[in-house]
Amino acid sequence: MNTIASILTAIVAIEHLYILYIEMFAWETIGKRIFKGALPENLFAQTRGLAANQGLYNGFLAAGLLWTFHINDPQWAFNIRLFFLGCVIVAALYGACKSSKSILLKQGLPAILAMIAVLFSKL
Repeated sequence: MNTIASILTAIVAIEHLYILYIEMFAWETIGKRIFKGALPENLFAQTRGLAANQGLYNGFLAAGLLWTFHINDPQWAFNIRLFFLGCVIVAALYGACKSSKSILLKQGLPAILAMIAVLFSKL
């Protein structure tokens, strides 16, 4: 179960690195394609700074999750991993309520599965 927990955690981290990339560096290209219909096309240029800020926060989530792979104390790594997965889940719940319900599926579900695997790895 430890391996599954690690793989799922890595997937969540990689997903958030990809979101960082889109929101910080490709907002007006890939972001425009992905979020087509969510914003009028003319607002992508005007919201570039806001998107970059969101991307930075996604990067912090990814960094926290990746950090857990380098913590030598298993209990400390477990606690930090749960904390950052919990942050992702809360962000996905908020995004589902305020933006798009699909966020819960796309970002929340992988984090929920990872958290379940991490919790079961302690049994």
